Amino acid sequence: MDVLVIEGGRRLDGAVAIAGAKNAALPQIAASLLSEAPLTLCGLPKVTDVATMLGLAETYGVVVERIGPHEAILGAARAGNAEAPYDSVRRMRASVLVLGPLLARFGEARVSLPGGCAIGARPVDLHLKALAALGATLDVEAGIIVAQVPAGGLVGGRIVLASPSVGATETAMMAATRARGETEILNAARDPEVQDLAECLCAMGATIEGAGTHRIRVAGPTTWRPARHEIVPDRIEAGTYAIAAAITGGRLELSGARLEHLAIVGEVLESMGVRLFPTDRGLMVDGTGRLHGVDIATEPYPGFPTDLQAQYMALASIAEGAALVRETVFENRFMHVPELARLGADIRLEGTSALVRGGRRLRGAPVMATDLRASVCLVLAGLAAEGTTIVNRVYHLDRGYEELDRKLVRCGAAISRETR
Repeated sequence: MDVLVIEGGRRLDGAVAIAGAKNAALPQIAASLLSEAPLTLCGLPKVTDVATMLGLAETYGVVVERIGPHEAILGAARAGNAEAPYDSVRRMRASVLVLGPLLARFGEARVSLPGGCAIGARPVDLHLKALAALGATLDVEAGIIVAQVPAGGLVGGRIVLASPSVGATETAMMAATRARGETEILNAARDPEVQDLAECLCAMGATIEGAGTHRIRVAGPTTWRPARHEIVPDRIEAGTYAIAAAITGGRLELSGARLEHLAIVGEVLESMGVRLFPTDRGLMVDGTGRLHGVDIATEPYPGFPTDLQAQYMALASIAEGAALVRETVFENRFMHVPELARLGADIRLEGTSALVRGGRRLRGAPVMATDLRASVCLVLAGLAAEGTTIVNRVYHLDRGYEELDRKLVRCGAAISRETR
């Protein structure tokens, strides 16, 4: 099993190319099942979640033609309905996103309940309710979602989401492209990844308005056509590298990063003492100043993203003063705290809040990653720690970050990947 060995205390300086967003790529791979025409996706990140999703699409008969490391043509003309084995879907949450396209195109679907990071229940009930609003009948049998539509297919309707779930919004949007009539999705997620899926679907022939707001309208059914789409840059990766610059007291230019997608993150970092300004290529992050802790609360977009909470906590551990971190999205997303404490962080948990007493001198130690964002949080802490940090279970890291250790090394970090 691979581990990362980090010699801390080195300032980062240089440029990092931000990859396409994993959380945008996954639903777009699923969307290829909707159309008989080919879909070309550009900017696919080289991460294991994307490889797993492409493999899942192939299970349904999608032909994946790789064109270089970051581009692929997905041909679903001969795709068919099948039941993907549990082993294919247990690895990640996003596997449930094939449910809507399969159901809308073939009239029925059988999809195993998905797996993924152990950071909370994250039920799929909002996905199922959205499809039911379009006329589908759904049940769960022995861990398998069984879905069917009436003989006439799905019918446009009004979907009111109980919470602005990204996945449920994407499921509803994809299924609605093949429904008869107009579909209205209320309390929709506003995330850039949702907007990017809408742009991809529109390139494929769909008619969608309002993506990026709480009210999305989809007019169906769609006349499909061949499409080519460039995946939006990964705002979570960009935020992670921005924190990497700050935690090492360095400077990094994030090529391709979009400041508008990091609005609240940028505000928090600037309040701490980090300087951010746009460049011709993306975003410059200057973390050479003194840092002060700032209170945050995770919220749905455009609030502070839960996917950057762990990374922020590592940064708050070395900043002066105290910072209160409230997690409002996932109930179990503090599993990195005991591992940060092994490095010397002073963090007290109380329910869904964590009080971080900053100004601590972190010291290297062996630590264990529990999920994707916790793994990168420990890498960041290791960059700032004195001595050697060994991060175990880095397969979590590889799920969502493309060559993170290599990118950091090119900017001055001392990291080696070893098999133990």
